[in-house]
Amino acid sequence: MKGLEIAVTHTIGSFSLSLEFRSSAHLLAVGGPSGSGKTTLVNMISGLITPHSGMIRINGATVFDSDKKINIPVHKRRIGYVFQDGRLFPHLNVRSNLLYGKWFARKDSAIEFETVVKFLGLESLLSRGTAQLSGGERQRVAIGRALLSAPELLLMDEPLASLDQARKNDILPYIERLRDEIKIPIVYVSHNAQEIHRLADEILMLKDGTVESISANDKS
Repeated sequence: MKGLEIAVTHTIGSFSLSLEFRSSAHLLAVGGPSGSGKTTLVNMISGLITPHSGMIRINGATVFDSDKKINIPVHKRRIGYVFQDGRLFPHLNVRSNLLYGKWFARKDSAIEFETVVKFLGLESLLSRGTAQLSGGERQRVAIGRALLSAPELLLMDEPLASLDQARKNDILPYIERLRDEIKIPIVYVSHNAQEIHRLADEILMLKDGTVESISANDKS
């Protein structure tokens, strides 16, 4: 199936996490209070954290299964990850930051550099250094770099949390277009209820390391 199938358990210090859910949404928003396990979840999906037990499937492919001793390395999971702070390379300009994503793409990748640049409105920024970018521009470049890696899944961990409302308003339409026009499932972590309601096809709410609810988003 397209999307995610997850059944995992994990313990970090005194915090225990036990999650089980399936989602085939174009954009699955993950919400819940601080400390509920949102970032731990996306880090397990990406491979940055290895669960103690369970399984993770992405678009029908198993990337982790403790019983079968499967644990696909991070760089082979075909996942794009957009962090809260963008994490651009400060010694590279925008063009070079974007092209870095191409190193991880399959040779038959259908996503072209020019298409991504136009899609995200980055044409005028390509020669700029990262220090010359606004917060919203940095996040658009980070999204572009992730897309150019030709991912099977895009993870976005509170990508707007560090932006003021004006910059959020600038970038939200790009994320909506990404959801509607680029056929890549997205897992979008946020603590902002308005963002979640605007963007999500489906909402997963976590509480104390467990699934509190998962439901379709009624945008009416």
